[in-house]
Amino acid sequence: MKFSTSFMSLEKRNNIMIRVGGLSIVVTKLSYYGQGLELPNVFVAILDGITMGGEAGISLPGMFRVVTDTTRLASVEERLGKLITDDSSVIEDSLAQYGNLVYPNKRSILHKIEAADKCFSQDTVEKIIDALENEAAESYDEWSTTALKKLKEASPLSLKVTLQSIREGRFQSLDRCLVREYRLSLNWITKQVSNDFCEGVRARLVDKDFAPKWEPSSLGEVTKDIVDYYFAPLDESEPELDLPTALREPSV
Repeated sequence: MKFSTSFMSLEKRNNIMIRVGGLSIVVTKLSYYGQGLELPNVFVAILDGITMGGEAGISLPGMFRVVTDTTRLASVEERLGKLITDDSSVIEDSLAQYGNLVYPNKRSILHKIEAADKCFSQDTVEKIIDALENEAAESYDEWSTTALKKLKEASPLSLKVTLQSIREGRFQSLDRCLVREYRLSLNWITKQVSNDFCEGVRARLVDKDFAPKWEPSSLGEVTKDIVDYYFAPLDESEPELDLPTALREPSV
């Protein structure tokens, strides 16, 4: 099945066609403004030929998906898509046909999942560090001592902001997560509360002395009000991230 004529007529109507391998994506009504690109309000994915990997990842969640007489999913996706089971052994047997199972070595974090869950499920950064210290004292394990060292080297403020962001994101949709991350990014670089972002760049990338001077310098100095500032709505001088979700996904 050929689409060249259709694509030519689409392009005459200010539409854009993107083709990646066997996948063609038609995006209509794109408009450039200011410093960015408005997201499309119509998304049509034409699965023409072999569709696999990243191509399948960006096409299958689309609003409209069109298959042709040559559409073919890769054998792994096709086989797994036909499995209707919650038996892990059946899934493992199917995957085993397409590659060798990898068994992690003794130092792999996969062997530390229970310890990681126990330590990082704590409510605060302070409690997470206490749990890691206890784990390191009891097990003399390289993983816990390395994790502890990395946390103590990091910006105390960034640790608390990051933990709150991760915890909030578990209950938010993708568009709300993007809005939150946009606020955090702008608030970090404005230096209204702390210069830690720029100080980290200086210490690691500019002077490369790896000796940042964090402000606040300890977890105890990082108050809830300071953390909440990074999640607060932006002021009038900086517009919020406005994603046209209602146009792309009218059912949401």
